[in-house]
Amino acid sequence: MSAANTPKYRDLHFGVDRVHVRRDGEHAYVRAEQPLEKFADRITDRLVHWATLTPEQPMMARRALNADGSRGDWKYVTYAEALRAARSIGQALLNHGASADHPLAILSENSIEHALLGLGAMYVGVPYCSVSTAYSLVSQDYDKLKHVVRTITPGVVYAADLQRYGKAIDAAIPAETPVVVDALGERQRANGSVETLASWLATEPTAAVDAAMHATGPETIAKFLFTSGSTKLPKAVINTQRMWCANQQQMRQSMPVLTEAPPVLVDWLPWNHTFGGNHNFGLTIYNGGTLYIDDGKPTPALMHETLRNLREVAPTVYFNVPTGFEAIAQAMHTDDALRRTMLSRVRMFFYAGAALAQPVWDSLFTHAEREVGERIVMTTGLGMTESGPFGIFVTSPNVKAGDLGVPTPGMELKLVPVDGKVEVRYRGPNITPGYWRNAEASAGAFDDEGFFCTGDAVKWIDESDLHKGVRFDGRIAEDFKLATGTFVSVGPLRGKIIGAGAPYVQDAVITGINLHEIGAMIFPIVPAVRKLSGLPDSTSLADVLASAPVLAHFQGVVNTLAATATGSANRVARLCLLSDPPSLDKGEITDKGSINQRSVLAHRAALVDGLHAGTIANILKPQ
Repeated sequence: MSAANTPKYRDLHFGVDRVHVRRDGEHAYVRAEQPLEKFADRITDRLVHWATLTPEQPMMARRALNADGSRGDWKYVTYAEALRAARSIGQALLNHGASADHPLAILSENSIEHALLGLGAMYVGVPYCSVSTAYSLVSQDYDKLKHVVRTITPGVVYAADLQRYGKAIDAAIPAETPVVVDALGERQRANGSVETLASWLATEPTAAVDAAMHATGPETIAKFLFTSGSTKLPKAVINTQRMWCANQQQMRQSMPVLTEAPPVLVDWLPWNHTFGGNHNFGLTIYNGGTLYIDDGKPTPALMHETLRNLREVAPTVYFNVPTGFEAIAQAMHTDDALRRTMLSRVRMFFYAGAALAQPVWDSLFTHAEREVGERIVMTTGLGMTESGPFGIFVTSPNVKAGDLGVPTPGMELKLVPVDGKVEVRYRGPNITPGYWRNAEASAGAFDDEGFFCTGDAVKWIDESDLHKGVRFDGRIAEDFKLATGTFVSVGPLRGKIIGAGAPYVQDAVITGINLHEIGAMIFPIVPAVRKLSGLPDSTSLADVLASAPVLAHFQGVVNTLAATATGSANRVARLCLLSDPPSLDKGEITDKGSINQRSVLAHRAALVDGLHAGTIANILKPQ
């Protein structure tokens, strides 16, 4: 590409662009040449810092809930107000005898109250656990909530309200465990006491609060984050203050944009997941920024709220999963206010590990060039709940789908051949010490050199220039064998399907474990397939996917895949389209934001059986 045609990007500095690689036999060890700088002992030290330096700076905001269920004006809490609330909450927790053995469990969506409770718990050395709302509001048997309670044995439980969470509390929370709620409503707890958060906020801190704070340090447990538990019961990942603070400093050095001005985020990512609860919540507090809690979500029912917020609040950095970016790119075609506000000062887009279709990238670039005369850099990386999560980050604006980049300062990668792939393993101050009350799983998670075994496969972006780092090559555990014994490498095949189906494929799940041939289930890019169908907007997605133009396109995809296959290991013999999007709550999307192949196969086992038995509608086979 000539200099005249080289795309212009909004200025963004990358903190790490060189690595040191050491080889020992078949293993390679990779670290950033840049050392990790000093970091805080506790996340709450940063709260105190900003409450002192910029006391009136808004820390967080959320739209007030109107009587009709809609969201109204923004309600703010400043850093000074947050610190005062944290100290009062800390005192209330001490009064209840809360501790690491009996932490605070939070049953709530993202909220200002949720944030204050977490900060208050950490201030006095009490871990907290943000529990997936699905365990209380979607589940009918409450098995996962009961498992969480058995694992962490909470000393206090917070629930946003008893109207929604009361049934779950009655089913899973012991009567002797106190429950605190925003306000007392008509519904009562079946057994046990209920207090109001207002009474906690009115609690006068004593010297015990400061004594408890000074007794905390880098090794103090800050929180427990549960894994998705798609194939087994979720595990409680221990997050220490050292782990969280080190990771925030690593982010500052890898993404210097965070240090140039207080970041402004508009974010919906749930705090029971590490991306939302550690990465984004943490960077707000650590860097003195403001987080606007987005009550939207990248779903047909809730995306309008996200778009409303982005028309009003201009983020400086913006994080989302691919489905969110797809919806934003589509809306920007006609939404002038969205383009104008969202693109006015954003320095960086960041998507989590799932495949982001190239047409979506191209669309975002086109919108930005038209609106502000330059592209916004799309960044990505790799991490997991056990790594804080931030572990690997790209090194330049010239990122392509699948690129991950290089390790963040202070973290070392170990590249290990496993089952024909190369597993990446992590060691550093941002890595969890293990799983709470699960010594067996903790011991099995690390190799003999103390590296955490991720299960993620990678390969070098460019063997001739290792400073570019690595790219994603699927999950080791995703790969499987056909009944013939033929090994199927899922990651590359998924990428091939997404490419062949562009611009209509969000992601694909590969089927065929222990069967004679490969199948594929396609998550479509909904706005794109709707346009392709030519049907009215009111048409159901199922009818859109069954329309002649859509089926014709994907028949062509199946034919192309078959024509380019080299054998049964990469020949897609049957394909179907999915009208139900991947569920974050069910674990079909990982903590990294990528498709969880195993979870989708488990939750949609009947559909998989129907695909291979030929009993579902609109199965497409090569012709």
